Amino acid sequence: MSRTHRLWRLPRLTKLPLGAEIALILVVKIALLMLLAKTFFSEPQAKKMRMPTAQVEQHLLAPAPESAPTVSNVSSVSTPTTEVSHASH
Repeated sequence: MSRTHRLWRLPRLTKLPLGAEIALILVVKIALLMLLAKTFFSEPQAKKMRMPTAQVEQHLLAPAPESAPTVSNVSSVSTPTTEVSHASH
């Protein structure tokens, strides 16, 4: 018996028409995704990660500073670098 023929004989979850069964499965998947998103991603991980809305708006909407370093200025500016150690897997 070929594999395609065996797959055709698999039982369906419900006795609903195929389109209705697919729509039902999609609704359940969307509901689960929304539940997971609300559960795990709705709040920041730490209280210190919260910022006042007005401060964020001011930062995002403020014009760019005129004394921003250009590519030629960056090479002449000496800034201390720090090493960041990463945890090994």
